[in-house]
Amino acid sequence: MSELRRVGEVIWELPASGPMRVPGRVFADAELLDAIADDGSLDQLRNVATLPGVVDVVLAMPDVHQGYGFPVGGVAATALPDGVVSPGGVGFDVNCGVRLLAAPLTSQELGERREALVHEISRAVPAGTGRGSGLSLTDPQLDRVLAEGPRALEGIGTSEDVELTESGGRLEGADPSAVSARARERGADQLGTLGSGNHFVEVQRVDQVHHPEAADALGLSEGQITVLIHSGSRGLGHQVCTDFVKRFDAASGRYGIHLPDRQLSCAPASSDEGRSYLAAMAAAANFAFANRQLIAKRVREAIAGALGEDSAAATSQVYDVAHNVAKRERHGDRDLRVHRKGATRAFSPGSSEIPERYREVGQPVFIPGSMGTASYVLVGRPRAMDQSFGTVCHGAGRRLSRTAARKQIRGGELRRRLEADGITVRSPSNRGLAEEAPFAYKEVDKVVEIVERAGLAARVVRLRPIGVVKG
Repeated sequence: MSELRRVGEVIWELPASGPMRVPGRVFADAELLDAIADDGSLDQLRNVATLPGVVDVVLAMPDVHQGYGFPVGGVAATALPDGVVSPGGVGFDVNCGVRLLAAPLTSQELGERREALVHEISRAVPAGTGRGSGLSLTDPQLDRVLAEGPRALEGIGTSEDVELTESGGRLEGADPSAVSARARERGADQLGTLGSGNHFVEVQRVDQVHHPEAADALGLSEGQITVLIHSGSRGLGHQVCTDFVKRFDAASGRYGIHLPDRQLSCAPASSDEGRSYLAAMAAAANFAFANRQLIAKRVREAIAGALGEDSAAATSQVYDVAHNVAKRERHGDRDLRVHRKGATRAFSPGSSEIPERYREVGQPVFIPGSMGTASYVLVGRPRAMDQSFGTVCHGAGRRLSRTAARKQIRGGELRRRLEADGITVRSPSNRGLAEEAPFAYKEVDKVVEIVERAGLAARVVRLRPIGVVKG
């Protein structure tokens, strides 16, 4: 911590030293820096800065905490064609991300039907550790999903849903043949399932509008009911990462790459190993986009069951964003591979990567807090393109480990507290519920304040939970 020097109101720099090729940069205030000091995320950031081909600066968002190789909340860009790609810079849940739906009624109009709606969602969306029973796919059907994402799900969702998904719900270069038989086996019946850990479907109300113009563009208004879906590529994506961490670990020495941490295993993006990983990673990302598409369909079915067909038909998608992915992007006059692990793309107004209807206000970004606090909708601002490769945080960020959280509260007690606060809870696991206790996370209002003060994004609306379904 003593090495950090302040270079902006909420920006701190870790100077390049030793094998570091570029400096590190941390977005935080003094309070969040104290939280960061309690784990190894800054050491991990320093290690990331040693990767071959890394450019400019490596970044830690205000929700940063220790992860596998890269810190969660970490961002690094490598030059193409020969800069490396690292599975640790994406993570095991490839394209974990969030999708926001906007319902055509207010919390007052929902009234006492809230519990029925949460119950219907819990029945419609399979949730839990390792749980399948989603849409079972034949090999040819799985190939189409891996190659095309939500476009392969004919009759599930709408063309507007695809349009309002980052990258149109499909990463280029996906190759189903790069995905191992074991990964395919794990994912074959998991499409349309939530999983466990910090994944959820949350029913919310728009609690406060901060940016009326942007809120209007996104179709959000005070008091409105929204549904936030947080899930990823399930067992398929986890296996893709596992497969390539092992493969890259064996290959690094062959390319003369010496790393301070084996968890950073990597290979040149132009190598056979690099190309194979990128093809498999893109396929897993497409699977995740399709997974959230099918979950959204099941949420709409639950809305139909609890509130009626008209309400379901009028429930619209706001946007879908990834926060665990490595993407090829143009920044200035350079083609870069931007690793975002627990970090969200937040391109500024005018970008051709943003759906046309949102282009004037900037890319929508969703920042989940915890099931007992709040979440935020943001839009990217121009400074993000200069300061962070067009990136912001992805959530509140863990403050306590899952084990530490379980030691402080039992799931049943947490459930009672949340329901006493007016939050309906459905979860098959009290253990899993305790691990995601609100106090295990940093204060989301503080995290969002930092990215706004840094000029990376602007707050649009705050969302308060009124019901949650967790695995």
